[in-house]
Amino acid sequence: MAKKNHRFNWRDKVNNVAQIGGIETSVLDNGPGKGTRIAWVNTGAGLRYKVVIDRGLDIVDAFYNQHSLAWLSHAGVTAPRPDANRGLEWLYSFGGGLLTTCGLTHVGGPESDQFGERGLHGRISNLPARIESVIQPDLLAGKLQMSITAVVKQSRVFGPNLELRRTISGTLGEPAVRVHDVVTNLGNTPAPHMILYHCNYGWPLVDEGTEIICKGDWASRGLDMDNAVFNSKRNFRKCSRPLESHRGGGEGCAFIDVAADKKGMCNAGLYNRKLDLALVLKYKKRQLPWLSNWQHWGPREYVTALEPGTNPPIGQANARKQKKLIHLAPGKSRTYDLEMKILTDRKQINEFLKAAGQ
Repeated sequence: MAKKNHRFNWRDKVNNVAQIGGIETSVLDNGPGKGTRIAWVNTGAGLRYKVVIDRGLDIVDAFYNQHSLAWLSHAGVTAPRPDANRGLEWLYSFGGGLLTTCGLTHVGGPESDQFGERGLHGRISNLPARIESVIQPDLLAGKLQMSITAVVKQSRVFGPNLELRRTISGTLGEPAVRVHDVVTNLGNTPAPHMILYHCNYGWPLVDEGTEIICKGDWASRGLDMDNAVFNSKRNFRKCSRPLESHRGGGEGCAFIDVAADKKGMCNAGLYNRKLDLALVLKYKKRQLPWLSNWQHWGPREYVTALEPGTNPPIGQANARKQKKLIHLAPGKSRTYDLEMKILTDRKQINEFLKAAGQ
């Protein structure tokens, strides 16, 4: 049904847009996330999700109708820890969720060198955002767009000083979420820059037999546990049953050089044939040239992630050694766009599978 018809259907039947969808902000009042600001976004098309304002404007819980889409860690939403930037401290407050941002100067494991000490995946997801705007849909005016925009500053005296301006948006009546990021160097010296979008999917979208859809060249990260997953004897593009070998820290990770379409767009995602439900992840190859696939099939800790990034999670030191580390000059910016969309129409699903070489 066209958007125009949607508007005419709603105009004489609804006087409060919240009856259909929109954005509602609130503060958690219990547990490890007590005092944390959040925003619930309801697209009015089955897709609804929780934005955590105090965690870099990331997205945690996400549902399509009765089905959960995202994997949540044991901790779930916790209060931010702006000081967490050593070793594996990041894991203590990692809630999982539909989108956890990694960066802005380092993506990968802990490391230390002449340029400083860097903890797992950087600081950005532990930094509170400052809200600039919340725009609600307006049925009477025929404006179906909604968005939340905020600024997150990752800074210190003597630098680096980076700013992330993020807008999360959608259209009332469409099961899609769009993320538009602008990262700017506000300092007076060049700053290293890496970013990775850690998109964590869970049951029931992720289940035994769910297909990981991605066209491109896959390569194991190289550790023994990665090689045990990503090899020619195993169908690593189908989600596994829970594995005893993945209890604790067992996992597998692959780096993917995704083949873009004629418009330079990368299309990846997941397809659960039992639910007849697909999630499509779209982004621009020139912005985010790498995609990582994390598989962690631990009993009761069951997750796979698709992670577009400027680099695979190899760390700042390795990116510098490979001459792949981005440096932002003072005042310069880089822009990133990401979309996740739910498909249930068989024709659209088949088109997605065909475009992804399935």
